[in-house]
Amino acid sequence: MSSYTRVALVTGANKGIGFAIARDLCREFPGDVVLTARDEARGRAAVQQLQAEGLSPRFHQLDIDDLPSIRALRDFLRKEYGGLNVLVNNAGIAFKTDDPTPFDIQAEVTLKTNFFATRNVCNELLPIVKPHGESSFADCQVGLPQQG
Repeated sequence: MSSYTRVALVTGANKGIGFAIARDLCREFPGDVVLTARDEARGRAAVQQLQAEGLSPRFHQLDIDDLPSIRALRDFLRKEYGGLNVLVNNAGIAFKTDDPTPFDIQAEVTLKTNFFATRNVCNELLPIVKPHGESSFADCQVGLPQQG
């Protein structure tokens, strides 16, 4: 039996849906909740807001568009928790409807982040999900080698 604490991770959790998920996990999950954000100041502000509500999330910086950032998070989870119990892939990008950026650039940036970067998160973190762990994006194993 492992002495490690259970851990749930929420990517892109400094605002919106990710923040709400992190809040609910802090209230209900029997273990640590790690809130991630690309911008460290915004992530720490989100943690402080939850702490003001009497909750105790942890923070780790994560830019899903940066493979070394993903790997640093993976290494942190291995060292601190021996893996991962719950993964909630929430980080992503969406342009505002009135954004003047040309459509082809919007499409390229959106695919880079929402597909390829999320795939990289899955490729690095799903292998460390512990037995009986969960992922809210379980079918994101695109690009993982087939087992068999």
